[in-house]
Amino acid sequence: MISEINTERFPIKLWVSDSDTETLRQAKNLANLPFIHKHVALMPDAHVGFGMPIGGVAATIDVIIPNAVGVDIGCGMCAQKTNLTHIDTARLKTIVQRINSTIPQGHTWHKKPQDKNLMPKDIPQHTIVQQEFNDALHQLGTLGSGNHFIEIQKGNDGHIWIMVHSGSRNLGKKVADYYNRLAIKKNQKFLNQNNRYLAHLYTDSKEGREYIDEMNFCVAFALANRKLMMERILGIMEKEFPNFEPLQFINIAHNFAALETHFGKHVWVHRKGATRARKDELGIIPGSQGAPSYIVRGLGNPESFESCSHGAGRKLGRNEAIRTLDLKTEVEYLEKLGIIHSIRSQRDLEEAAGSYKDISEVMKNQSDLVEPIIELHPLAVVKG
Repeated sequence: MISEINTERFPIKLWVSDSDTETLRQAKNLANLPFIHKHVALMPDAHVGFGMPIGGVAATIDVIIPNAVGVDIGCGMCAQKTNLTHIDTARLKTIVQRINSTIPQGHTWHKKPQDKNLMPKDIPQHTIVQQEFNDALHQLGTLGSGNHFIEIQKGNDGHIWIMVHSGSRNLGKKVADYYNRLAIKKNQKFLNQNNRYLAHLYTDSKEGREYIDEMNFCVAFALANRKLMMERILGIMEKEFPNFEPLQFINIAHNFAALETHFGKHVWVHRKGATRARKDELGIIPGSQGAPSYIVRGLGNPESFESCSHGAGRKLGRNEAIRTLDLKTEVEYLEKLGIIHSIRSQRDLEEAAGSYKDISEVMKNQSDLVEPIIELHPLAVVKG
């Protein structure tokens, strides 16, 4: 831990060294909620979010906060180790082209619904999942936009890895928006200028139980989404390499709430852009498309509620990056590294390497949370 703030109702423990005013304001709003357990934690990639900072961790007693999970419920990473040790540039370009033609990106979905058997089995009989189920069949196996990506990487273990970052697509957003509106209606007397984006539901209420059911379905759907994309990427690789073989598979989510035991009490741990890091648990921390990613082993630090960062974290907002970064400079940087990248226009600068924090600094700041075990360098990047 780097520092601690003790000016609010509950302490704020920080692993971030460069918090801006707005991120800290959001953390303080959290720290003044009466149902917070022990303290609020800010991971080293923390930056401003909606209601709660991205990179924030908060444990609550008997309540759940939809905006402390976020709109992309279940968003996370999966990483696939392969038996390959080298891919030449020509083959990389072919693989990227095939990924682009196979996996819908951005706001596009599959034209035909995907196999229902690929969906999570426990389907809630509540409002939103039932209402959106057919659309979700078209969203299954699609990448999305923003910071979601597919990367082919070379590890310092000598192996080629494939990494996918995506979430629950429009289904998760519909669930999040519906229950946040419901929470606002239920909390009119409680909400004020500071906490108006942190409306909660009691976990023993009908609405709270239904949100938890639908949230958990979205977490499972997000995993099914990543698995289907990975399966199709592996199919592309198998056609290109006759002796191709997938090895270790790792998956971890970073937008969810879970009932856990911390400091002797059962609490709902909200991780919004934060990864669980129990002792010896394997996790994934990506850099930018011009920086390394890491497979890590959790150290189980209780002060972070056994959590760590979910990535490098933004240092520039999307609009600020588009407005201030130089397209030529960012492209030249990636091309000097030999990375097949996705920066082609001024608009793409929102996801340029220059819009993210230094991943080496982020990793140093959480040396008491995780241990890096494999460093992965990007070879080719696909973004929606």
